[in-house]
Amino acid sequence: MNQSDQLLRFLFRERDVRGEVVKVSASLDAMLAGHQYPQPVKQLLAELVAATSLLTATLKFEGQIAVQLQGDGPVRFIAVNGNHQQQFRGVARLQKEVLGDSFAELIGQGYLLVTITPTQGERYQGIIPLVNDSLTATLEAYFNQSEQLPTRLYLHTDIGAEHCQAAGLLLQVLPVDAEKSRADFADLEILTDTLTREELLQLAPEESLYRLFHQEVVELFPAQPVQFVCGCSREKSEAAIVSLGTEAIDEHIAEGKLDISCEYCNTLYHFDAAQLRLIKQNF
Repeated sequence: MNQSDQLLRFLFRERDVRGEVVKVSASLDAMLAGHQYPQPVKQLLAELVAATSLLTATLKFEGQIAVQLQGDGPVRFIAVNGNHQQQFRGVARLQKEVLGDSFAELIGQGYLLVTITPTQGERYQGIIPLVNDSLTATLEAYFNQSEQLPTRLYLHTDIGAEHCQAAGLLLQVLPVDAEKSRADFADLEILTDTLTREELLQLAPEESLYRLFHQEVVELFPAQPVQFVCGCSREKSEAAIVSLGTEAIDEHIAEGKLDISCEYCNTLYHFDAAQLRLIKQNF
């Protein structure tokens, strides 16, 4: 397995705390390819990819998750969609020129929206205002509100001209003995605060955990690959054309073509007049 694109769950055998660590690189490059996002937007999107992977891994479900930030700043909307198989895609939409690089300067005033759609069961949606000047602070507030479990999140990125990478680590209390859990969490949080950006980004997940917790009894679970999967197809584009209605399709037939571009991967699907007539006939 490519160690640059994987998520690793772990459990402290003598502590009431669990955790996860994730690294994404090649899959992040694949997601960003073809997009001309400003560097601060790439960085925020990379952080959101790592955060969504960690958030998904905390949920014991099969299905889809969407993590969105919406605000009145230059970045109007930024979102990552993922699933229990650690497959993700992401997109950002800008509404004005990006002049700053902080979280507040990018998003402005807004909120975090998390939508969980399990394969079986009811859809869940949580929403909270953006907290401080930080994605991590906002997500920690979400965990405290939705799960009411103390959670600590660490996110780092390295956005280069050719290659990008992101890494994240999550610690979360297990709901066992409340007093012991909080004491354990406080001890492990002190250790985890010593982890540097370079260590989290450059070391293999197992090595990062060993450096932090070599005096603890840590159980590692099998690593799970993290992949960029767009999910677009020509068939889905045809369905989108059908949804336009006959009048709109006739207009495009008169123009001689219709091009549909995927906003996630920038794949262009071209339909000429003859193909549009065939789609119309097969309503």
